[in-house]
Amino acid sequence: MRIGLISDTHISKRGELWPQVFDAFDGVDAIWHAGDVWSPALLDELEAIAPVRVARGNGDFGQIDPRLEDQCVMTLDGVTVAMLHDFPTPAHRPAGLILDRVGQRFPDISPDVVVYGHTHIEAIDAVNGLLFVNPGSPTLPHNKSLRLGTIGFLNLANGVLDAELRQLTADGTERIRS
Repeated sequence: MRIGLISDTHISKRGELWPQVFDAFDGVDAIWHAGDVWSPALLDELEAIAPVRVARGNGDFGQIDPRLEDQCVMTLDGVTVAMLHDFPTPAHRPAGLILDRVGQRFPDISPDVVVYGHTHIEAIDAVNGLLFVNPGSPTLPHNKSLRLGTIGFLNLANGVLDAELRQLTADGTERIRS
């Protein structure tokens, strides 16, 4: 299974997302958006490629769309993935704080992976065996609007999960981290 990851698109109308994103997501089994969609029209465009799950971002409040969830939990092939928008960056916080925050946000489960957004900064981090993935932003990377941004993928086969981040380029995407 291959899942496309995207976050912090901040798109106000149809047709504003880089075409490289749609090309990269072609053939994925699902697309998960970690919040700050802004326009449900973008979700319609992504759903033309694959089923979409969306965690509501701070920029999505006031949007009425049944696809927006406060947080999402999915178990795939024995791997539990939790997704939400705003979460502290694991690389910048003590491990204990990060694990406490996971317990607060997901008290009834023990996720194997947490997908998050909000920072616009792509990241893959591990804390005590728990994987954290932030796909960054394809449209406002590092909160700068004049360059192509990033997306991510989760690849799951036989209960083994691999995460990767890809930089959008003029010609498509290139792998930057896994």
